Amino acid sequence: MAQSSAPKPPLPDKEQLQANILRLPLEHRSPDREPHSYERWLINKLMRMAGSPPIRFQLWNGDVIEPDSVEPRFTLYLTDPKALYSLVANPNLAFGDLYAAGRLEIDGDLPELMESLYRAIHSARQKWPRWLDALWRNHNPRPTGISEAKENIHHHYDLGNDFYRLWLDQAEMQYTCAYYEQADNTLEQAQLAKLEHVCRKLRLKPGMTVAEAGCGWGGLARYMARNYGVTVHAYNISREQVRYARAEAERQGLEHLVTYVEDDYRNIRGQFDAFVSVGMLEHVGKDHYPALSALISNCLKPGGLALLHSIGRNRPMLMNAWIEKRIFPGAYPPSISEFLQICEYGDFSVLDVENLRLHYAQTLTHWLDNFTASQSQITDLYDEHFTRAWRLYLAGSIAAFRTGSLQLFQVVFTHGDNNQLPQSRQDLYTFPATPEGI
Repeated sequence: MAQSSAPKPPLPDKEQLQANILRLPLEHRSPDREPHSYERWLINKLMRMAGSPPIRFQLWNGDVIEPDSVEPRFTLYLTDPKALYSLVANPNLAFGDLYAAGRLEIDGDLPELMESLYRAIHSARQKWPRWLDALWRNHNPRPTGISEAKENIHHHYDLGNDFYRLWLDQAEMQYTCAYYEQADNTLEQAQLAKLEHVCRKLRLKPGMTVAEAGCGWGGLARYMARNYGVTVHAYNISREQVRYARAEAERQGLEHLVTYVEDDYRNIRGQFDAFVSVGMLEHVGKDHYPALSALISNCLKPGGLALLHSIGRNRPMLMNAWIEKRIFPGAYPPSISEFLQICEYGDFSVLDVENLRLHYAQTLTHWLDNFTASQSQITDLYDEHFTRAWRLYLAGSIAAFRTGSLQLFQVVFTHGDNNQLPQSRQDLYTFPATPEGI
């Protein structure tokens, strides 16, 4: 199952990349005065409200404010007074903006800092007064109708294929959670194992037809066609990704089995033996779950299987304000109960629920390592603020999966009256999913 990587295409025109660059508030005021005593009080209050994480602050004039009752492991540097007030007013949004702009610097391991913050805040939040919860609330995600979804996806996925090639795996360019059968698997091994794991759960056989909603750079569709002999119709509204996917299918001689459709998943038509979506449900929006359920019901054959793979939550919660605004517009990771409403709406039978939370933390760690190794090239493509924003996004995501703030669900289901089902899942694990020789 070894897959040779494609030759890297030339870098795109920088002006084209700059058109997609993040719009960050870069205002900076010169620290032309000493801190006031009430500003030191504000920092102490902020840290107590955040659960007293092991963090010290260094202010714009060099003054240091130590945490109350713990040994500091990290230091945050604030470069100007206005940065402090932004952080106090809404840390959910301001922390990311200030870090990306270089107005907040960090001494210490970034994922570990974020993990310490998340754990401390999770414990402290239960005691917050209502007014503070309202002040620091995350905002509702942007709409995800057909026209809005295209703009949302363009914001994140059309940053340029070469940007993602710098830090994703070199096997099938997967921007979703990998599957680590062994802790020492490489990123390439784990991503191919994920594709195999999905195919086995769908019980694919030669000659079957598959509908894929939100196909990324097309790696799963090509894997299914190449290794299982199925015909795939894969839908995606990212022009950059579809362009790459079609070129790869042609290069690998799979264009007779895989059709990449540049269109919204809501326009899928026909009957299929399997329906799969890996990493798209986060962008659907829960208001559209009934329509998604009806779509799957209409296009899945009576004996067909469906698999949805998505970031999720243990309980309903909005996406972090900064990530939704700057990185993933319209994103909403569903709780497991919200996720399973899709099955309830369509009277589907749930066959399997698997949580790959720690697999995603490991995936993101590999991504961040690759990103860090390529950050000078990324800065050349965009700018330093973009690089800092994405470094924080990856580090914060590692922390979110490590602490359980985020989950990764794979759910397999079928029509409620389908009796063409195996007695057990034992055959899924007869042989390792991880390919040899990668």
